[in-house]
Amino acid sequence: MTAAGQAQTGPAPAGTTRPAGLPVGVDAWLSRAVPELHGNLRHELIAGGRSNLTYRTTDAAGHIVVLRRPPLGDHPATAHDVLREARILRGLHGHLPVPRVLAVEETGEVAGAPLVVLEHLDGTILRSPADVERHTTEADRALIGPTLVDALVALHGLEPELIGLGGLADRRDYITRQLGRWHENWHRTRIRDLPDLRTAHEHLVATAPEQSRSGIVHGDFRLDNCMLDHRWRVQGVLDWELTTVGDPLADVGQLLVYWAQADDAARALHDPATVLPGFSTRDELLARYCLATGTDLARIDYFVAYNWWKTACIVEGVHTRVAQGVMSGGDRTAVSFAEQAAALAGRAATLAAALRRR
Repeated sequence: MTAAGQAQTGPAPAGTTRPAGLPVGVDAWLSRAVPELHGNLRHELIAGGRSNLTYRTTDAAGHIVVLRRPPLGDHPATAHDVLREARILRGLHGHLPVPRVLAVEETGEVAGAPLVVLEHLDGTILRSPADVERHTTEADRALIGPTLVDALVALHGLEPELIGLGGLADRRDYITRQLGRWHENWHRTRIRDLPDLRTAHEHLVATAPEQSRSGIVHGDFRLDNCMLDHRWRVQGVLDWELTTVGDPLADVGQLLVYWAQADDAARALHDPATVLPGFSTRDELLARYCLATGTDLARIDYFVAYNWWKTACIVEGVHTRVAQGVMSGGDRTAVSFAEQAAALAGRAATLAAALRRR
């Protein structure tokens, strides 16, 4: 699920500590569950996601698979459901570019939490400006935004029954549920108060629009959750842990919030890849989506504000776990995540207040 050279930590040499979250018994289970793996296994913690832990596992012959498990520490039971993610991937396979599910350990007896083994896709993930400069030309970058939008259009055209979510297809309370869920998660795990987060939530509740249609919502659709092939087409859409049925514009708002431009005063990501020359603008991405789907442009402002708020909730959760020592921040400190979450919450509060003044 990631290109070579994008791992956060290398495999532990003999006699050193294994990556967090993978006790020794995992190797024996993998050898039984995935017959193509042979010999000693090496595990690398893959950089990127701050929720489910993702590892690249390589055997003595060079075969590679991807292993996913929930994060360490206390978290809501439904927030990082890798088993549900596996069911969704099985339903999407053949309809959308996604990795195949190779094996599942449901009981948690092997690693203290469920495990999912996925096909390794040998493509490129662009997480930062350094990745973009290393792998692409300015002409290449012009191809990337449109292929992401096209993948999103394809996803939103699928029926929820394909991924076992048909029972949710007729629900029209997506935003209400999401506002309640993320607000509750923040209150349950918070170690500080963020007034802007609370204020933004109040404005978003007061201005929530009626849901005009239902479709499959990825829940975290952005550039670094898509793997690209050598022609810069989407080879695999990754990280389906937040997927549900709801208003597809939630995904569009998420993509726009994460798609930073060079002149932006506020950015959702710490080091966004899309600030370099050559990438499509947010207006171009939105126009392409609306043209393909017939979506009314006027509806998007609410979902942009909502996604600034949701992203603030997510980053604040990361801050809490890093500050409590149950999760590594990589090369970032808890203070760094705290500052990022506060900035995101401030942006969300400003946009949400503007919605209420209309």
